[in-house]
Amino acid sequence: MRESIRQIVKIFADTFPVEEPIYEFGALQLPGFEDFADLRSFFTGKSYVGCDMREGRGVDKVLNLHEIAIPDETVGTAITCDTLEHVEFPHKALLEIHRILKPGGVVFLSTVLDFRIHDSPADYWRFTPDGLRSLLRPFSFFFVGSAGRESFPHTVIAIGVKGSNFMSDSLERFLPRFEEWKKAWINPKGKSWKNSAYLFIPPVLLGLDRRIAKLFKKS
Repeated sequence: MRESIRQIVKIFADTFPVEEPIYEFGALQLPGFEDFADLRSFFTGKSYVGCDMREGRGVDKVLNLHEIAIPDETVGTAITCDTLEHVEFPHKALLEIHRILKPGGVVFLSTVLDFRIHDSPADYWRFTPDGLRSLLRPFSFFFVGSAGRESFPHTVIAIGVKGSNFMSDSLERFLPRFEEWKKAWINPKGKSWKNSAYLFIPPVLLGLDRRIAKLFKKS
């Protein structure tokens, strides 16, 4: 769990009506991130179910996003943070999330784009904003945004609503805080003169020093 993701989930929780029950997919708290990765504190007093494909801390139910063993239209809110890149068939997963959401239910998504390969247990994809728009086509309304370079963002987030509930008031509350979040996290590592240089380095050169060092080690 990244600090930037915790912050944007908090903004979502503060500005959108979060209906119960809440299901988080990808809730397994990996070693070293146990308390930091726990999002329950943002939804105090609400029914919250942590789900993952593996048992472990933060997991209340073992579920597969490809075939979610939950009846139709029984979930109020679905959350999946930095998980879709590990899902082999993401379009199928979003169809399943759409199926289990109640009418008017909301899904919050975050995923990485400019980010290293990280197995958990496998790393399949990187999604552009258009990629998330494609995944969210079953939803009657969706918002997609990103943080980082416009041409190569490090993070892409989305909110989708099932049914005819547009939630314009919620979006009006969300957007100003989203823009503040986006400015604060234009660099994935925060603000410093070194990190600011990130904005002026062509994407193809990012990490070049590390790749060259690895080549010398192999030789």
